[in-house]
Amino acid sequence: MRATILLLMAMPLLGQDAAKPADAPKQEATKEEAKKEEPKKEEAAPAAAAPAPDASPLPSNESWITGYVEAGYRWRSGIGGSADTWRSLVNLGSGPKFTGTDFTILDPKHRLFERLRVRAYDWGDPWSSLHIFAEKRGLYKFLADFRQMAYFNNLPSYADPTFLIDQQSFDTKRRMGSYDFEMFNGHLISPYLNYERDSSSGRSVTTFQTGGNEYAVPSLMRDTTDLFRGGFHVSGNRYHLTLEEGGTIFRNDQDTYTTKTNPGDNPVPFIGQTLNLGTLSQAYGVRGTGTHSKVIGTASPFSWLDLHANFLFSQPSNSLNYQQYDTGNLVVLSTLLFYTNEQYLVSATSKLPHTTADAGFEIRPFSGIRIQQSWMTDRLHNSASANQVDKFLSAGLTTTTLPQAYLAYNYNQSETSIFGEVSKSLTLRGGYRYVWGDVRDAVLPPEALTTNPSSTMHRHVGLGAIIYRPSPKLSLTGELEAGQSTGEYFRTSLYNYTKVRMMGRYRLTNTLRISGDFNYLDNRNPNNGTSYLFRNQRESLALDWTPKGDNWTFEANYTRCDAHSQISYLVPQLLSPALSVYRDDCHALSGFLNGTYRKIKINAGGAASWTSGSRPGSYYQPLAKVVAPVNKSLSVFAEWRYYGFAETFYAYESFRTHLLTAGLRYTR
Repeated sequence: MRATILLLMAMPLLGQDAAKPADAPKQEATKEEAKKEEPKKEEAAPAAAAPAPDASPLPSNESWITGYVEAGYRWRSGIGGSADTWRSLVNLGSGPKFTGTDFTILDPKHRLFERLRVRAYDWGDPWSSLHIFAEKRGLYKFLADFRQMAYFNNLPSYADPTFLIDQQSFDTKRRMGSYDFEMFNGHLISPYLNYERDSSSGRSVTTFQTGGNEYAVPSLMRDTTDLFRGGFHVSGNRYHLTLEEGGTIFRNDQDTYTTKTNPGDNPVPFIGQTLNLGTLSQAYGVRGTGTHSKVIGTASPFSWLDLHANFLFSQPSNSLNYQQYDTGNLVVLSTLLFYTNEQYLVSATSKLPHTTADAGFEIRPFSGIRIQQSWMTDRLHNSASANQVDKFLSAGLTTTTLPQAYLAYNYNQSETSIFGEVSKSLTLRGGYRYVWGDVRDAVLPPEALTTNPSSTMHRHVGLGAIIYRPSPKLSLTGELEAGQSTGEYFRTSLYNYTKVRMMGRYRLTNTLRISGDFNYLDNRNPNNGTSYLFRNQRESLALDWTPKGDNWTFEANYTRCDAHSQISYLVPQLLSPALSVYRDDCHALSGFLNGTYRKIKINAGGAASWTSGSRPGSYYQPLAKVVAPVNKSLSVFAEWRYYGFAETFYAYESFRTHLLTAGLRYTR
C-alpha cells in the first residue's frame, strides 16, 4: 500500500513535466541523465569551421544567458487527521519556497567555459537539489550534483499496530553530493576524478530488547560515506577502455541514553516479577575503509562482432566497538537469571573481499540474425571475529566469548540469446539462462535457532520474445521467462517461476495514441519449511492526445494490480509454525489536461488509487495550476493541490489537507 501511494504522489509531477515549456525544470533529473544528455547535444551539432579569433560564435541576437527563475509562497490548511503520517509520506509545509531555476550561460570567448548550466529545484521543501554542468570541449567537463532530504517516519503500524505508541521512528536529514571532473574529453586518453559524499544525522526511536521484553528508547544517529575514485578513459574508433582505482571511508555511530523508567511492551509479570528498564546507556561506532580496482572494456574488431568485459575487485574492512550499561529489573531467559545492572562490551573486525566480473559478445553471422552470449560471476567472502564481555554486576557473573563468523557467497550466470528477423515486421527471440552457485555461512559458537550452514542453487531458465509491427501505427511485443530451480539463497528468491509481459501501442490518428501493458509473475517454492507463494499481476492502459495546431494536450492512465503472497514462519513467542498471508488489489488512475488559453497556461488533473485486501486504503491528489504572463519576461503562477489518504484498518493514520502556492517566474 505504501509503495503504491508513493508512486502515485510522483504522478502529478510527471504529468506537469509534459505540460511545461522547454525551459521548465525537469523533476529530479539524475546525474546519469545529465552525463548522457549534455554531451549528446554537442555531438549532434554539425561540424563547422573555426571562427576568426575576434569573432563570436554566437549569433548577435542570441542572449549570453537564457533560462528562468521561479519562487513563491505556499499556504497549507490545517491537517485533518494524523500529522505524523502526513510528515512521513508528504511532509510539505507553509512558507516561502524557491521552487526552481534552470539557466544556461554561454561564453562567446571560451575563457573559463563554453557553456555553464545550473539547475536547482524545491529549496525550502524536505527534498531539494542543485546541479551544475560546465564544459570546454576538448579541455574539460565538470558535473556537480547535490541533493538533500529531510526524512521523517513515525507510523505506529510500522512497528506494532496494537501499540499506538512511538516504537520505531526516524527524524533525520541526509545529504548526498557527487562531483565529476574529466580532462581532455573527446581525446584518445581522458583522465577523470570523482568524489562522492553521503551523510546523515538525526534522531530516532528504537527498541532495546532483552529478557522477553522490548523497550522503546530515544537514539541519536549519524553516518558518513566518502568515496574517492579516479582513472582514465581510452577511446578509439573501435574500442573503449576504462581503468579506475578508488577508495571508501565509512563511519556509523549511534548513541542511546535514557534515565526514565520504562515498563516495556510486556506488562505481564514474569515468574512473579514485573520487568522494567531503569536506565540505559548504549553506543556503538563502526569504522570502515576499502579500496577497489575496476576495468571496463568494449571493442568492435569487425562490423559483425561486438565484445565487452568488466572486472571489479574491492576489499573493505570494518571495525566495531560497542558498549552498553543498563539497570532495572531484567532477566536472562536462557538461565532465568534476574539482575538489576549489566555491562556489555563488544569489539569486532571483519574483512570482505568481493570480486565481480562479466564478459560477453554479440555476433551477426547473417543478415537478420544476432547471437548474444554473456557470462558473469559475483564472489563475496567475509570473515569476522569478535570479543564479547558481558558482566551482570548485581549477580556477580561475567561471561566472555570469542565468536567467529564467515560467509562465502558465489553466484554465476550464463545466458545465450538468438534474435531472428523473420520479416520486416516480425522479430523472434529465443534464449537459455543457467544460474548456479553456493553459499556457506556459520557463527561460532552457535546461538539461538540453528540454520542451514550451506546451500547450493541451480536454475534453468527459458527465454522467449516476439516483436510484431504489421504497420507504422501498430506495435506488439510479448516476452516469456520460465525458470526451474533446485535451491535458493533466500526463502523469497525466485524458485519455480513464470514471467509474462505483453505490450501494445496503436496510433489511432496522428494526434491520438493508446498503449497497454500486461505483467504477470508466479513464483513458488515448495520446499518443506518454506511453503512460499508469490503471484503478482498488473494491467495498464494509457491514452495520449496531442492535437496538431492546438495548444491543448491530454493524457490519462489506468492501472490495475493484484498481488498475493503466503509464507510459513515461526511465531517468536512459541516457536510454533504459522502461515503469513498477504493480499492486495489496487486500482490507480491519473489524468492531466494541459493547454493555453489567451496566453494563460493551464494544467489540471491529478491521481487517485484504491486498494483492498490485507491493508485497504485510498489516496487522492487532484491539482490545478495557472501561469499568466505579465510581460515578456515576467509571469505569475498559482497552484492548488489536495492530499487525501485513508486506511480502513488503521484509521488513526489517515490525513487530508490543501496546499496553495503562488509566486513569480522570471524568464530570459
